[in-house]
Amino acid sequence: MSQRPTVKRDFSFGNPTVRAWLYQIVAIVAVLAVVGYLIHNTVINLANRGITSGFGFLDRGAGFGIVQHLIEYTEGDTYARVFMVGLTNTLLVSALCIVFASILGFAVGLARLSENWLLRKLSTIYIETFRNIPPLLQIFFWYFAVLRNLPGPRQALNAFDLAFVSNRGLYIPWPEYAPGTWPFLIALALAVLGCVALFRYNRKHQLKTGQLRRTWPAAVGLLVLLPLIAHTLFGAAMHWDVPELRGFNFRGGFVMIPELAALTLALSVYTSSFIAEVIRSGIQSVPHGQNEAARSLGLPNPVTMRQVIIPQAMRVIIPPLTSQYLNIVKNSSLAAAIGYPDMVSLFAGTVLNQTGQAIETIAITMAVYLIISLIISLLMNLYNRKIALVER
Repeated sequence: MSQRPTVKRDFSFGNPTVRAWLYQIVAIVAVLAVVGYLIHNTVINLANRGITSGFGFLDRGAGFGIVQHLIEYTEGDTYARVFMVGLTNTLLVSALCIVFASILGFAVGLARLSENWLLRKLSTIYIETFRNIPPLLQIFFWYFAVLRNLPGPRQALNAFDLAFVSNRGLYIPWPEYAPGTWPFLIALALAVLGCVALFRYNRKHQLKTGQLRRTWPAAVGLLVLLPLIAHTLFGAAMHWDVPELRGFNFRGGFVMIPELAALTLALSVYTSSFIAEVIRSGIQSVPHGQNEAARSLGLPNPVTMRQVIIPQAMRVIIPPLTSQYLNIVKNSSLAAAIGYPDMVSLFAGTVLNQTGQAIETIAITMAVYLIISLIISLLMNLYNRKIALVER
């Protein structure tokens, strides 16, 4: 029997694989050594200055008020509650800016490709103007030059005695829960599920027979009829708290303070100029033959754009659009410049100054922004994977 030749393994430094592993091990050890030194040095400095470390400060009372809070808050609440208020305010402004910037950017991006010369030039001016002005400067413009110059509460702009705009903010009616809330929400959920099932059934029928059935009349009927039945049987789903002028300011309803309005306007306009270019480049990436093929089938331009061009362009649009959404979350930290009570202003600002727990507060704030960004990236990547072309 023939014996297999013995393979000698070369573990010398001249082996490229061995060298690569050694370099990686040395790099990891160096990084761990630097991190260990920094932690050791920090602990010694804190001990020498008598500064306590840990997260026990979160259970202490805050002792200060907050202008805007989406959850219940009083001055006697803890710093942990302050953290939750700052987190919800950050999520609020980020969500508002993402929605408004997406809508505005999509509209401006389509206008940039319009055959109308005036519309195309106006959209170009919009993009080139707002994306080249720093976002902080735009926040200052909306806050100091526009919103702060509005009239006072007694001379507030009035919309049918329901909504009021003044230099104190935008006051609008706000719904309050009533006994019929849960039946109404259940009926609305059943109506939505019925619309989805009806849409899928009509789609299968169209693919099978070629006959197109209109879904929207029955869908509108379900969305109106089922909640109306719940309202009739169980009472109103909500009551509206309408703002009223009492003394020197309005009471009741929901107030959008000038700081929130300025931040939302500035970041929405600034980011929409970048999103518009993302939309334009995504649409132009679709081969022109797709447009010609749709026209040869007699499809009108709106249907061609909605059913043929945009679905293909979304595969190119989603990755850079994700970056713009992440920029919105990170740029929301500029709220500290005008005093909007977000994570940076409240937790990494006021709480840090009162407690002196710089390492803990900054670490928590950084972790919050990191987690929010990772969640947005995860959701956008899942959507991108869903619409991606599957190769056979």
